[in-house]
Parts: sequence; structure tokens; C-alpha cells
Amino acid sequence: MIITVFTPTYNRSTLLKRVYESLIEQSCTQFEWIVVDDGSTDSTDLLIKSFIKEDKIKITYLFQENKGKHFAINKGVQLADGNLFLILDSDDSLTSNAIELIIESASGIIYNSDIGGIVVRKIYFDQKLIGQLIGENIISNSLDIRYKKNIIGDLAEIYKTEVLKEFPFPEIVNEKFCPEDLVWNRIAQKYNLLFTDQLVYQVEYLPDGLTAKIVKIRMTSPKASMICYSELASYKIPLIQKIKATLNFWRFSFNSDWKFSKKSVMVNVILTCICFPTGYLMYLNDKRKWK
Repeated sequence: MIITVFTPTYNRSTLLKRVYESLIEQSCTQFEWIVVDDGSTDSTDLLIKSFIKEDKIKITYLFQENKGKHFAINKGVQLADGNLFLILDSDDSLTSNAIELIIESASGIIYNSDIGGIVVRKIYFDQKLIGQLIGENIISNSLDIRYKKNIIGDLAEIYKTEVLKEFPFPEIVNEKFCPEDLVWNRIAQKYNLLFTDQLVYQVEYLPDGLTAKIVKIRMTSPKASMICYSELASYKIPLIQKIKATLNFWRFSFNSDWKFSKKSVMVNVILTCICFPTGYLMYLNDKRKWK
């Protein structure tokens, strides 16, 4: 079994060495590293080429014009030779036994066509857990684990590469952001995942990262966010979550040039009557804060 470790990056040359060092220190070498550079203007290309020259691990590097992380993921999936696809962001790293533990956990599901991958846990660099432990391995999907089993905390999904080829990220013209949940939720309609308590993914949330400015990012890529929220509201989730999804749909819809008639058919009429006014007020607050 081979793991594709995929890193999308944009002007993060100062951080990529930490990613690289965590990979060359792995106890198991059954992996490849693919880096898609999303239009960096710093020294990322020279740095990655220096890593390639060291010849310590298999590295594939591709430069593309700045399009957004989801475009980079689609390209990485196309290039991948691994059975499993792990997205490792440029400000994060893996523990030294991560690949070994992932392969061990995935060995029982790799030929199970009903299971689309495995999920491991994220920790901060001080080893503090994000969220709470599950307590045992669970077969579930990414929606039920949140809304039925009430597991909280940022998770690291490692999908079978063939599953990501089946569910590519939508590439919307002039939008550089697409919520990963949009695709993960679509996958959940067909595939379960193996959820584990393996602590292998180390994370740092930087001030200039996606998490820190997610509202502004969604405002500039409203269509992908609208699709994500409209689909979420249509799934079998608790009513309160459907209301929250519909609120956010209308909240970001006012940043879109889609006509009202098109927006209206994307969400439930009754929920729209409830959520539309508050969604508009949320939009006005976002506009005041971020524009």
C-alpha cells in the first residue's frame, strides 16, 4: 500500500521545510509527496527543487497559476500513485510514525468497496488533542459522526484516491475557494469511513490561513459556499443544523451574482421564509466587518 501525501501551497516557503522534515523522518517509507504550488511568488520552487535534489523521498512538484486550494487538490489527485490520499497543509506536519499507523489502520478496509477511507485525529504541536477522543474505531460517515455521534474537533480525512477521482471538487470560474465539506458530504452519501483515534496529524492555525479569515474567503467565493450549504440543508441532519445551513446560504448569497430565482430553488421554501431576514442581517454585518 502506498500513501500519497499531498501539500497544496501558496507563498509558504518558510514553513515547507517543517513539512519536509516530518516526512523524511517517517518510520515507514511507503509514500510519495506531491506538492502543487498554487502560483507562489516566493522561493517555493527553489526550495522544493533542493528537496528533490537530496533524493531522500519521492517528490513530485507542479506549479500552477493561482486558482485556489481545491483546484490544486484536483490536480494532485490526478497525479497521485497512492492508494490513499492525505492532504497535509503547508503549515502542518506528521508525527514520525504517521505513515506506519495509517497503513496499519487502513489495511483492513483498503479492499472494502463500502468504505472510502480512514479518519485520524489532529493535535497541536504541543501534543494537545483537538476535540475529544472517540474511544474506539467506528465505521460511519462524515455527516453522522458529527450530527448523530456528536464527535467534535478538527479531523484529518484520508480518502481512497479512487474515491476522490469519483468526487472531484467543483471548479467555479473566478472563485478561488471551495469548502472541503462540500465534497466530503457528497462522499458521505455513498461511502462510510473508518474513524480512529490515531494521533498523527500536527496542526498550527496561522493568522493568514484559511481558518482565520474564512468568512471573508466565503464572501469572495459565494457560489461554492451556497452549493455547500444548500446541499447540507437537504441531507438527513437535525433541524437546527438545517436552519443554520439555510441561514448561511442566504448570508453568503448576497455576495453572488446569481439571480434570486436561481437561489430560491436551491433551498427549502419554508426554511427560506424563516432564515432569509436573519441571513440578510448577517450579510450586512459581514460587509461592515470585512469590506
